[in-house]
Amino acid sequence: MPRISGVNIPENKQLWIALRYIYGIGKTRAKEILKACNIDPYKKAKDLTPEEVSKIQQFIDNNYVVEGDLRREINQNIRRLIEIRCYRGIRHQKGLPVRGQRTRTNARTRKGPRPNRIGTKKK
Repeated sequence: MPRISGVNIPENKQLWIALRYIYGIGKTRAKEILKACNIDPYKKAKDLTPEEVSKIQQFIDNNYVVEGDLRREINQNIRRLIEIRCYRGIRHQKGLPVRGQRTRTNARTRKGPRPNRIGTKKK
């Protein structure tokens, strides 16, 4: 099982799909990486040679921020917004949608499940 950027990529998948298991690499970026390294994107991950693995690893390290560093950077950005008490920071803090979505209905992903109202009878 090839290991790239600290992630074991699945062996039985095509390379352009297997690279997407690395946080910060999507479909377009995976294809760009393989094109720059001159590797067939439809080759299975188990058929990679150690030289190809190191070539991919070097290219990712030199050109992209992925995995732990990217997660840390995103968290720092959110912490900064919360610290300066801007609108977006306050929305993050309250657990509400940040990018202008409506909250009267929908927004269940950010707000969590509805509170259970059973047993609160009005008299």
